[in-house]
Amino acid sequence: MTLRPFALRSPTPMPGWGLSFGVMMTTLSVIVLVPMAALLWRGFIGFGPAEMWEVVNRPRVWSALALSFRAALIASVFNLVFGVALAWVLVRYRFPGKRIIDAAVDLPFALPTAVAGIALTAIYAPNGFFGAALDQAFGLKVAYTELGIWIALVFVGLPFVVRTVQPVIEEIDRETEEASATLGATRLRTLTHVVLPTLTPAALTGFALALARSVGEYGSVIFIAGNLPNVTEIAPLLIVIRLEEFDYDGAVAIAIAMLSISFTMLLVINLIQIMSRRRMGAV
Repeated sequence: MTLRPFALRSPTPMPGWGLSFGVMMTTLSVIVLVPMAALLWRGFIGFGPAEMWEVVNRPRVWSALALSFRAALIASVFNLVFGVALAWVLVRYRFPGKRIIDAAVDLPFALPTAVAGIALTAIYAPNGFFGAALDQAFGLKVAYTELGIWIALVFVGLPFVVRTVQPVIEEIDRETEEASATLGATRLRTLTHVVLPTLTPAALTGFALALARSVGEYGSVIFIAGNLPNVTEIAPLLIVIRLEEFDYDGAVAIAIAMLSISFTMLLVINLIQIMSRRRMGAV
């Protein structure tokens, strides 16, 4: 009996695995791993866990962290629902202006976030077009409130869901839906038992991407938020304030707190994705 040597990779006819793996690991280390390691080293070794907790455990910091993650979560949930619906319409229906709308979805990718923030503030300010109309009709203020932050985060996060789900919708066979209807299933049952299970992994991926982008968003939010401490001040802005005050240890402590919460949220989402894929494979 001959024992096969342990292999780090699967056999492949394509050459260059060693070179491509080395380039990948070097790039990943320089861009992601080394900066994260430096941040953690500065926090836990240079500053200390007790000192970091003392910085984070303050009402202003907790308020900023809660606002950042709460607004990001609400905006990402909205993008998940509306983004899947928008992707479905763009794939399955033909209508005038479809190409323009499809191209407009990518606008937040190309538009500088500061420009987006100024534009949103201009139209949702109390004297702006939408802001004045909403205030007069419903007494609703958007700019310089948490609602304005939600709108800014929806703007920057929507393309992540649409572009992630759109290719999966294109691959769904219409005959599967027709077969479900032929067997007597209602449209709602076809949606919940045929379409959505197929879209769930991609939708969760888009949700995770939108959430990650929204949590760390800065440029499009600071103009429309108003930046009032304990009211509309987001955590990234508080980090910048600490840096401007030359309080580097305080900035590092808040950054590590954001990193820890973000990592936990993304880990939970990834576990849900794995469970969803296993369930689909078992069906």
